[in-house]
Amino acid sequence: MTNEIAFETVRALKSRLDTREITPTELVEVFAERIARHNDQSKAFITVTDKTARRVAEVLTRDDLERSPFAGIPYASKDLFDIEGVLTSAGSRVFHDRIATEDAFAIAQMREANGINLGKTNLHEFAYGATGENEVFGTCVNAYDPSRLAGGSSSGSAAAVAFGMVPASLGTDTGGSVRAPAALNGLVGLKPTIGRVPTTGVVPYSWTLDHVGIMTRDVADCADLLGIIAGHDPRDPGSQNLPVEDYAAALDDDISGLRIGIPTNFYYERTDPEILAAMEEVKSFVTTKGASLVPVTFPDLEHSRAVSLTVQMPEALSAHSAYLQDRGELYGQDFRAGLALGQTLLAEHYVRAKRFVELYRQETNALFDEVDLILTPATPEIAQKLGTVKTTRDGVEEAVGNAITRFTTFFNMSGHPALTMPCAMHSEGLPIGLQLVGRYFEEGTVLHAAFVIENDGAFSIPLPNVDG
Repeated sequence: MTNEIAFETVRALKSRLDTREITPTELVEVFAERIARHNDQSKAFITVTDKTARRVAEVLTRDDLERSPFAGIPYASKDLFDIEGVLTSAGSRVFHDRIATEDAFAIAQMREANGINLGKTNLHEFAYGATGENEVFGTCVNAYDPSRLAGGSSSGSAAAVAFGMVPASLGTDTGGSVRAPAALNGLVGLKPTIGRVPTTGVVPYSWTLDHVGIMTRDVADCADLLGIIAGHDPRDPGSQNLPVEDYAAALDDDISGLRIGIPTNFYYERTDPEILAAMEEVKSFVTTKGASLVPVTFPDLEHSRAVSLTVQMPEALSAHSAYLQDRGELYGQDFRAGLALGQTLLAEHYVRAKRFVELYRQETNALFDEVDLILTPATPEIAQKLGTVKTTRDGVEEAVGNAITRFTTFFNMSGHPALTMPCAMHSEGLPIGLQLVGRYFEEGTVLHAAFVIENDGAFSIPLPNVDG
């Protein structure tokens, strides 16, 4: 029964709570036991807050459990989110003593909704990197094959859900750091529109590109969770003061008339043939449901990664300048090298890159005059072996982190909402994911289409066999 519960959706768990088949305290115990059992292998959690979780669970009343779809439900958060009284390590020795004095916005929203935080998850140090490698806390592994990467930077958030240690988690996404690991681990990962979820209380990496994101087992849970953490916070200059939709209300089985854009450049290039074949199945399916496929051409993306890095690294350097002089020796080699790159970039380079970002936003936004959604593979490759440095596809060599996020990075610059979800299994026994991208603040449309695809049994995938 414990293993069964561990892999249920939030809505299924909520039903058990509502019928009093299980109590919030018992639910906390189920997941706390699984953390104790699987964390050594998965490396998912840096800090486990099970004692606090038990105290919260014990005092929840029946009225409290009606507060929200996540009331009484354990969840985890990437160790960039501040939780009052808890260490925020950011996956680094540098923040070994950084005890938060108040909750991040998203954590406060979850607390108000009576969600139960069960701990802080592992990550690539300061969110710098897509492999999730961490020399301090260990590298998270893939639930489908522990010899493979979980992906990053929200590696622990993905592993925590994929190993059945929580049913949902929060992460951050600066270039695909929620969507890519979600795809590699067979989960739903959502990066909302920039400004839809305030980043208040989240350790910054790149103010221009940082998004708060979500990982869940299915689309309905993702819609419910977004409805809780979306909102406005004047303390975040990028936060948008717009009404929060009832995202769950958008979930039905009708996508007839929906126009789905299929990129003619970049997004289907240098990609594993099995991933491309899976995408063809998805394309065929949505047309049978009444959607139409429309070719779309993106702006030239040849230098888009360079543009992203030219924005990221000076902003990261600025965020860390206060710590470098006193704690510089505590930074990992990987991130220290990135900060050194930031020091070599001129203001002229940064300003030019920011102008490119604005141009990307305008040009991508124009595509949505012709389509309602854009469909791409989530990643061009499946999860790679631990320690892999480079991959080669069609004769082109690429750093593994770049490969993991090649199809996600651009939408952090454009700011559009983007969701990844599983759609097939690779012959090597690993998940294949797709990506759906929508208009600004039309997360409901993205979730709606994802829900229709998910509900067709042809695209379901097996759970990982983490319990033997």
